[in-house]
Amino acid sequence: MSPDSAAAADPDFAYRLENTEDAARSGVFRTPHGPVSTPAFMPVGTLGAVKTLSPEEVADTGAHMILANTYHLFLRPGHREVRRLGGLHRFMRWDGPILTDSGGYQVFSLAHMNRITDEGAEFQSHIDGSRHLFTPESVMEIQRILGADVVMAFDECPPGGCDRATARQANERTLHWLERCRRRFGEIGREGLGPEALGDVRSDASTGEARLAALRDPANIPPQALFPVLQGNVYPDLRREHARQIRDMGDWEGLAIGGLSVGEAKDQMWETLEVLDPELPRDRPRYLMGVGYPDDLLEAIARGCDLFDCVAPTRNARHGTAWTLDQGQVNLKAARFKRDTRPLDSECDCYGCGRFDRAYLRHLVVAGEAFAHRLISLHNIRFLIRLAQESRRRIGDGTFGSWSRDWLERYRTARG
Repeated sequence: MSPDSAAAADPDFAYRLENTEDAARSGVFRTPHGPVSTPAFMPVGTLGAVKTLSPEEVADTGAHMILANTYHLFLRPGHREVRRLGGLHRFMRWDGPILTDSGGYQVFSLAHMNRITDEGAEFQSHIDGSRHLFTPESVMEIQRILGADVVMAFDECPPGGCDRATARQANERTLHWLERCRRRFGEIGREGLGPEALGDVRSDASTGEARLAALRDPANIPPQALFPVLQGNVYPDLRREHARQIRDMGDWEGLAIGGLSVGEAKDQMWETLEVLDPELPRDRPRYLMGVGYPDDLLEAIARGCDLFDCVAPTRNARHGTAWTLDQGQVNLKAARFKRDTRPLDSECDCYGCGRFDRAYLRHLVVAGEAFAHRLISLHNIRFLIRLAQESRRRIGDGTFGSWSRDWLERYRTARG
């Protein structure tokens, strides 16, 4: 597939590039559950919910697409249970697009006693110690059963700072697994889900034979896009080689950039994105995995990335940490906020900033009140959504470069 290849193979998915300024891009990614204007930040609903927030609250932040986690949903409540209850969209009560990751990162980082071979990844559940095997085929089946709009290929993500030999081996294994993912993904789309994939759905008397037949019917498999994951760590030649190999394997509806934000220096991440930009198709969305701090978001947008996800907005909120433009990243536990009656961020239009002040938020944080987690999560997510929206507007009118440099200087100076 050339960098300027024609339309995607699946008519349910398409990306329209609208404007560019240098490497920065704006566009629209069309999915069966609605369009996503890019650049876009995707809140993370690891367990099927964005922590502490309702789907309506997430939608009110301006988010159009969210992410759920294959590893966690596989372990609890189980992908087949989600399927039995109507699929991931119905289960979560989220009407917009959903992306599921492959679970590979969690297998490598969270699971205990994992063992990686060419066959797949064997791991021990962090919940109950049970042992499982993820293969490229089983990961495709799990994600097909969950029913997200965009599903990720199973890849090997080597640790940050790994040596060149380790990075190359991960590239080779990722390519081998990608071919197996693509084959199984296509088979399910043509043939549906057989008894071996649906497993214990058969033993549930309440399901009934008609319902079981419907679950297996390929006509009832929702349209899905399979994104490959580009690896190569911070080695420019390995990154170029891997991007070209994956590009030549198929006409993908989008591509994911993995193996960054895993401990490497920031300048190495930016240099890697600059290496990748000319190697990637212009008419496909580019998803930079696991990146979502405000300054990182802007730096990556400037280097041609379109979609982002990160747990930082809600994780930081649970620790009382919020992002503001005038003071950078702040921890509301600080005593200086005890009598501060200003809004958290005077430029933010989220519910919390419009109704409550810093003193009240500090009180909630210090008291361990869950309402603080909700309000700060809403704010942090809205902060990133607004940043992506403004980036889109600025790319459109040709002022992104100067605006983003000024924004980053102001934010970093405030952060100290």
